[in-house]
Amino acid sequence: MGREVYAVIDLKSFYASCECAARGLDIFSTPLVVADKSRSKNSIVMSATPYLKERYGIPNVCRIGDLPQVKNMIFATPRMSYYVEMSAKIVSLFLDYVAEEDLHVYSIDESFLRLTPYLKLYGCDADTLISRIQKDIKDKYGLTATAGSGPNMFLAKTCLDNEGKKRPPYRAYWGEEDVRTKLWKISPLTKVWGIAGGIGKRLHRLGVRSMEALAKSNPERLEKEFGVMGLQLHHLANGIDETDITEKYVPKETSLSQGQVLMKDYLPADALLVIKEVVDELCIRLRDADQQTGLVSLFLGYSSVSGGGGLHHQCSLDIPTDDNDLLFAAVKDIFDRYVEPKYVRNVVVSFGKLRSYERPRQQSLLEDEGLLSERRNLRLAIDRISTLYGRNAVLRASALLDHSTVIDRHGLIGGHRA
Repeated sequence: MGREVYAVIDLKSFYASCECAARGLDIFSTPLVVADKSRSKNSIVMSATPYLKERYGIPNVCRIGDLPQVKNMIFATPRMSYYVEMSAKIVSLFLDYVAEEDLHVYSIDESFLRLTPYLKLYGCDADTLISRIQKDIKDKYGLTATAGSGPNMFLAKTCLDNEGKKRPPYRAYWGEEDVRTKLWKISPLTKVWGIAGGIGKRLHRLGVRSMEALAKSNPERLEKEFGVMGLQLHHLANGIDETDITEKYVPKETSLSQGQVLMKDYLPADALLVIKEVVDELCIRLRDADQQTGLVSLFLGYSSVSGGGGLHHQCSLDIPTDDNDLLFAAVKDIFDRYVEPKYVRNVVVSFGKLRSYERPRQQSLLEDEGLLSERRNLRLAIDRISTLYGRNAVLRASALLDHSTVIDRHGLIGGHRA
């Protein structure tokens, strides 16, 4: 078998491109942003066309109020179900070229493909095969795909971010011969995939400010500072990545979280209703995964009108559970102990220390086990009704209160309109 070849394919300005494709418009000449103009000026702009980014310098992340005044600007209201559908179609297209084990979907608009076994099958080199895939995506769905390729996933991704995305034909290859001339020239380090701000700052304190400096650093010193990760960073800086795309990562411990940015300032007492609804949503996800949680945490972000800031606290549970009432009681205890008399604008609840549902359940001296069992069976029945007839089929009566957000939220995907 010849040298490995990986490609990472990214859909350029994905959400904006989907909206332009639906309208038959060119992303390189159309001033379009994906944002809900009916919301406040602080609402996030999810995506902007390359035309706006290049001509007006609009960054990847900004708010509606930060946008420049542009003639004939098109505001496309986010449609997450449409974007998810388009993403699924692109993934299906990838599977026309490679087997499932040689595909890793990295995000809604980006995927890794191992091309090695297919070059002989298709009778072409990697650049030609990637070109075919790009053309296929453009012809079928009207989207522009960018690509980076290399002998491993790290070089392919770094190539994409630093060269493949920049200019037509929107694809490039970095091999071992490019490590010194291209990879080592990247600075600051935070421009490199996998080196987050925290790691970058720690490397900066060590005097390591470029990939070349990282590659030439003493591996023992890096291991002392970062542990095994230090050796991995040293390998990556030298273009070495032994990640196997066929070995799917399964985390040892996972967590669930859900939050909401409120559309107006809420008094703490009113925010508690939203917190309860978020706990209910997370409990459905727990039971759907047949899991229990042993740790709850609450984050509240205060409104700028109240000076900003927030709280973030957590507490461990004596006995893991998926019971709505018990988990809300734990979250409410955090709320009651730490909340300040300020307006609330952001709510996030998280469940950690997840484990498989325990049968039989560990006994508690403080709870009626028979009542808990009946309550869980009732919840499971409600979950099934919601699955069959929609999330708004069975709701608490409090869903009809003015400060409730649950009915509107069930019409969203990823916090945006479906």
